[in-house]
Formats: sequence, structure tokens, C-alpha cells
Amino acid sequence: MAKTQPQKLNLFQRDFAEVPFFRLNLVFNEKTEHASIMPADTHTQRVLDLADRKGLLRAGDLDAIEAPRVVLTRLTAAGLLDKIGRGLYRLSGHPVSEREGLAIVAAKAPQAVFCLLTALQFHELTTQLPRRIWIAMPRGSHAPRIDYPPIKMLQMTGEVYSKGIEIIEQDGVKLRMYCVAKTVADCFKHHNKIGLDVALEALKDARAKRVASANDLWRYAKICRVANVMRPYLEALE
Repeated sequence: MAKTQPQKLNLFQRDFAEVPFFRLNLVFNEKTEHASIMPADTHTQRVLDLADRKGLLRAGDLDAIEAPRVVLTRLTAAGLLDKIGRGLYRLSGHPVSEREGLAIVAAKAPQAVFCLLTALQFHELTTQLPRRIWIAMPRGSHAPRIDYPPIKMLQMTGEVYSKGIEIIEQDGVKLRMYCVAKTVADCFKHHNKIGLDVALEALKDARAKRVASANDLWRYAKICRVANVMRPYLEALE
């Protein structure tokens, strides 16, 4: 049987034989070359711009700008993004918000409502510095899987959970925070966890600063079923 002779390449074919296949396609089509290179750069800039606008960036946020989530990994490896929690990122060197921890929890646990010491601190009604973020969740909820910051969860039912929630924007995330009157009533309801002195301090400050009316305090005292406990303290302040 005759041996197959190796095919001889002319000069044109030999020059391009060593060029990668994908590059061969791009040599003859300049538009194709730009189309394959530009999206990565465009995605990178879009993600960085979005992180700059939002402060805290969630992996799911990339869907709105049609950017692949692998961009987050690349930007983190390049030192342009910091990963501060599971699925949460911010620009490297971005100034840390005083309430960044609240935004992280809210982003990871949308049903969480900030309560007790955390809500008191937010409303500037306590001198306490809680080491954990206090949240309320509906009865039967599992504790959110959050690496940072540490949380303390309470389970509440019915109107005790659903009433008195205020929506506050923070770092591009919506925080669910109990209002002042609801927070004070919660403090009396859970005084065994935070101390009666903290609840009394909150009540006095709320009335002194006029951030909660007597009617509102009485309304939430009834909702939280602590009206009899709060009555003498409310009457003493009138």
C-alpha cells in the first residue's frame, strides 16, 4: 500500500497554520473580535459601577445588569472587591458604613426585623453597645445562615411580629426596623433578656425626646400584652 505523502502547505497556509483557531476567525472579521473581547470589560465596569452605587453588592444583583457571577470571583481575586459575607461584596477600600452590619443582615434575611437593643441603638435610645444584632423573625423560622455579623434571633407571632415595622434605606438595602413605640414595648416584654433598667431608660428617653406619643406607647403595650407592666411607668411620666 502506498504511503500517504505529507501535505505541503503553501506560504499563505503555513503562516496561518500556527495561529490559534479562534484568532483565525477574528483576523477576517474585526467586528467579531470586538464582540468577543468587549463583553468581559463591559461586565467588569458594570459590576464595579453597581458596587459603587449600592455600597453592598449581592450576587443576585448582577442579574439586573446581565453580568455573569464569575466576574465577582475575578474582581475579588484582583483585589477590586472585598467579600464580606456569603454572596455579599463591596468595593475594596470602600468606607465602612456605621450600620453596615444591619445592611448585611437585611440583605441575607429579608424577613428579619431589627428589634430590642439593635433598634434602641438605631433610634438613639440607649447607651448600650450590643455585641450582636437583634432580629425578630416569624414563629417557626430557622435562624439565618450569616457568617458576619453575629445575630440574636427572637421568634414572634401575629401582630407582635407584623406591627410597627418601618422601612429604612441603608447602603442600598431596605432595613425593616421596629418603630420607637413598638421597640419600647418589646423591651418591657423581654426585660428578662435585656434588663428592666434598659427598658425604663428607653421609655424615659422616648418621652423626653418626644419620639413616641403616650397613645402609641399604650397601643403597642396592648399589642405586646405588657399594658399592665407598663401602666405605672407611663402614668409616672405624664
